[in-house]
Amino acid sequence: MARVLLVDDEPALLFTLSQLLKSRGVESVLAHSAKEALSKLDGVDGVVTDYSMPGMDGVQLVQAIHERDDSLPVVMLTAHGSERIAVRAMKSGAYEYVTKPFDIDEISLVLDRALEARALRVQNRRLTAEKVLGRAIVGDSPAMRRLLEAVNRVGPKDITVLVRGETGTGKELIASLLHAESRRAKGPLVRFNCAAIPGELAEAELFGHSRGAFTGALQSRRGFFAEADGGTLVLDEVGELSAPVQAKLLRVLQEGEIQPVGAGRVEKVDVRVVACTNRDLEAETRAHRFREDLYYRLAVVELVVPPLQEHREDIPALAAEFARRYAERFGMASVRLAPDLIQALQRAEWPGNVRQLENTIARMVALGGGGEIGLDAFAGATLRAAEPGAEAPPDGTLSLREQVEALERSIIVRTLASVSGNQSEAARRLGLSRGSFIDRLKKYGLAGSAPDSAT
Repeated sequence: MARVLLVDDEPALLFTLSQLLKSRGVESVLAHSAKEALSKLDGVDGVVTDYSMPGMDGVQLVQAIHERDDSLPVVMLTAHGSERIAVRAMKSGAYEYVTKPFDIDEISLVLDRALEARALRVQNRRLTAEKVLGRAIVGDSPAMRRLLEAVNRVGPKDITVLVRGETGTGKELIASLLHAESRRAKGPLVRFNCAAIPGELAEAELFGHSRGAFTGALQSRRGFFAEADGGTLVLDEVGELSAPVQAKLLRVLQEGEIQPVGAGRVEKVDVRVVACTNRDLEAETRAHRFREDLYYRLAVVELVVPPLQEHREDIPALAAEFARRYAERFGMASVRLAPDLIQALQRAEWPGNVRQLENTIARMVALGGGGEIGLDAFAGATLRAAEPGAEAPPDGTLSLREQVEALERSIIVRTLASVSGNQSEAARRLGLSRGSFIDRLKKYGLAGSAPDSAT
């Protein structure tokens, strides 16, 4: 359902417009002043505002809105005979204007066109981002729509962003989207895991080092900041940085320059920093575990990625996308998730969030025989992974055995395809006896889909 922000200091007009939109399946958000409207922009698809209001007028409101989101359409209501004001409104960026007293059909038509234009812009931006990322972006729930709209607004602005969320929510995807939406999209996107490197080595990894700077430094090395020059540096788990490295990171953000370890020179870098964390850094600053000045430098804008339990309505689409992705990776023609399985996935608790859901789907696809995956696939370790209170699986997604079996299945499928389904020839090319090959076809559910053209 589309959401439209209505702005007017006349309650009667707000009521009339809201009832009109309700009859057409559009949700209304009401604001009695321009100042109030600016606090209610999140999650709306369009704005209808009067021109004449106390304080900030409609034209000033349009300008303020477009400073935050230039893709948000604004329809201006003006008094009859105010063509000069209407022209000014259009020049300020209004999508269209409607004179009062307005005709219901006219304003409905204008608003429908505005919402359609907004939807097309959002879709085009998503498709462009998906092309850059090389993967689909799934999320049409209100929570994810608000987050993705915030990314659209913030992405083009060359400012530091802090992305916060529980483990497995998809913070790395949001960081990649911010890069894809930015003017740096053609530049490098570099990631540094602050939790994976001991404190004494993190400085050398981030800022580089000269030869002989420390034991084992046999040659000079460029750091992650230098590698990200002209692009974006994503600092995963930034809350894990030691205090000395935090201080040096603050200097980079303030001065735009780095000093490699052991070097007597400084180097200028042009890098946008996106920091990710599963911690509440504001609370960490109060506990004196994170520098307050660095927190405010990182959190120029703070985006919070919701846990999966707050957008369960996205689970069917997410599960279908993961099934498609892993079926392709494992060489399967197609995989479908049964309706009862989808319902079970939506009911399950996911303490590991989207990552845990992805791991579970990957296991079911890898161990299944293709075609439809039913509720019975939710068994053993796979079932326990989705039960309430279960621990999230490790980042490695599949066990070694599961990965080997998935790879073997994929090789068999590709080999069969290359010989037009001739089982004897496929077995010969793989160095297997025909009996051993048939056993593998049965194991992976391929026996019925791979006729032997030689018989």
